[in-house]
Amino acid sequence: MIRLFDIEQENNIPSFFSAALLLLASLLLAVIAVMKRKSPAPYTLQWAILAFTFLYLAVDEAASIHELLMRPARELLGDRASGILYFPWVIPGMAATLAFALSFLPFVLHLPLHTRLLVLLAASLFVGGAIGMELIGGRYADLYGRDFKYNMIATLEEGLEMAGAIAFIYAMLAYIGRYYGQVRFRLM
Repeated sequence: MIRLFDIEQENNIPSFFSAALLLLASLLLAVIAVMKRKSPAPYTLQWAILAFTFLYLAVDEAASIHELLMRPARELLGDRASGILYFPWVIPGMAATLAFALSFLPFVLHLPLHTRLLVLLAASLFVGGAIGMELIGGRYADLYGRDFKYNMIATLEEGLEMAGAIAFIYAMLAYIGRYYGQVRFRLM
């Protein structure tokens, strides 16, 4: 039973919950992208790219894809894969996050102020957990191993990621409500 709820483990209830949050965010982004496409609007492509990005994040959370970067990154770094780089996937993770943030900066600045602030809050929580706390947790694990204190760091990491995803879902629901009122789905 412990493994089913251990937030540090993969392929269990907390990772399923995180994947479901990211999938819901992806679906909301897809709805916005479709609505933007119906009435030509700027940044329609960015909404669609975000939908696919969140879909990838959901699949990654469910299937632990980023964990596959550990071995090659550790082999590449050798002895330098220690301290904050103990979990070396953070290097490509930071590079991808920075590239993504810079390329989406005009899009974010184009968002209405309320939505922009919520998106920035959500991103700060998510990235702060996924990368920031992973760096701290890596340093701790390298020095002291994976003990109770490390599990507390890992719990904070996952909690920040979930909080970021929830804040983002709220931002997208608020955006849909403000600009589209309601969205109806029709199956055939």
